Amino acid sequence: MRVRPVSPEVLVAELVERVDALPRTARARVLLDGAPAARPGELADALVEPLRARGRPVRRVSARDFLRPASVRLEHGRTDPDSYRDEWLDTGGLLREVLEPLEPGGTGRVLPSLWNAAADRASRAEYVRLPEGGVLLLDGDLLLGRGLPAELTVHLRLSPAALERKTDPELRWTLPAYAGYDPEPDVLVRYDHPDRPALVV
Repeated sequence: MRVRPVSPEVLVAELVERVDALPRTARARVLLDGAPAARPGELADALVEPLRARGRPVRRVSARDFLRPASVRLEHGRTDPDSYRDEWLDTGGLLREVLEPLEPGGTGRVLPSLWNAAADRASRAEYVRLPEGGVLLLDGDLLLGRGLPAELTVHLRLSPAALERKTDPELRWTLPAYAGYDPEPDVLVRYDHPDRPALVV
């Protein structure tokens, strides 16, 4: 295992290269996984325009828009780390409405969001179509190891010390959920210092 320090700009450029190398004859599903403290959505956003500049249609989706209703999510209380890890994400909804339609031969119709967690009601979003050769960029937390299909997976890894230091005080109750979470993505990024990331190759 070799660790190669890169700049944020190089990280984006290398990820764009990896994504753009995926076949244009199909749709590419890219999962960007990381704790909220790592802000995987910001990295996903940074890939959008460079990919579009290469002629790749892009659709952004966030797993936070596919949480289960509060009655299910908070069944064991608002600060249960086991529920946070295992029960909060509506994996079935994400598969049904986003990932499976992008399989080869699928409809390409994607629902950008399913549930508004703040209002605790359906988001009422409209379906959109991702054409062949398009790229789905899905960011989220604790995504890997759930059997979610993807052509490329990226994990932003924070050390336990960095995770504790960077996690919002209101979310510190989630820290036990990450114990033992050690996914094996296609691209592993050490992300303790986002201004000085490092690729593990």
